[in-house]
Amino acid sequence: MPKNWERVEGEGPIVATAIHDGHAIRADLAPRLALDDAGRLREEDPFTGAWTACATNRIVVGTSRFEVDINRPPETCVYQRPEDAWDLVVWNEPLPEDVVATSRAIHDRYYAELGELCTRLTAEHGRFVLLDLHSFNHRRDGPDGEPADPRTNPEVNLGTGTVDRARWGGLVDRFRLELSAFEVGGKALDVRENVKFRGGYQSRWVHERFPDSGCVLAVEFKKTFMDEWTGEPDPAHLEQIGAALDATVPGLIASLG
Repeated sequence: MPKNWERVEGEGPIVATAIHDGHAIRADLAPRLALDDAGRLREEDPFTGAWTACATNRIVVGTSRFEVDINRPPETCVYQRPEDAWDLVVWNEPLPEDVVATSRAIHDRYYAELGELCTRLTAEHGRFVLLDLHSFNHRRDGPDGEPADPRTNPEVNLGTGTVDRARWGGLVDRFRLELSAFEVGGKALDVRENVKFRGGYQSRWVHERFPDSGCVLAVEFKKTFMDEWTGEPDPAHLEQIGAALDATVPGLIASLG
């Protein structure tokens, strides 16, 4: 069975994932696509995989979220209707059930592997942090349209909707403050909590199964590091974000105790 992600394991209690980084679509799905390549790329999270280098344990998914969305529950992890995918028409015909089942099986395998990794980290370190790295669009009115209002679109959205604040509040606050102190593009990052996103299925899955040992921080970077309509990145901006994430790791480890 083909591998849909790269998994690297090392020492330490920090794991980073980029589950929407991928753009690949398997051969039996490609002819069924109604959405063009650029339209798919615009809703994916390109370049986030490079940021997982901040952790010694990391998973980078190479399969497109349009094949299977790892950050949604199993029953809705395959987009089948426009309302599942920002009102985009993804397929030129309804997907047969066996095709959907193949995609859902990928979702099942991913969470089986994630469970193995979280179990190992719990056994070795007692507690761990998972950085769930994403990006989000802010120019949905087109390349020449006005960007989204920064008052409701921070540079970084920290999703902690399912985090147990009583247990992890100090760690969350330290991470937010340390990331906010880092300058990217000549200014300190605007990091706010749960403004646009509260975290997805991966966060909830880990928190439900590892409530005493696992803390997931869903970190969503606004796509100011790239042109979201052409797909062209700003290499310096990307590198600075990577450095900002690197700078938070010692504080995360210290907060774990």
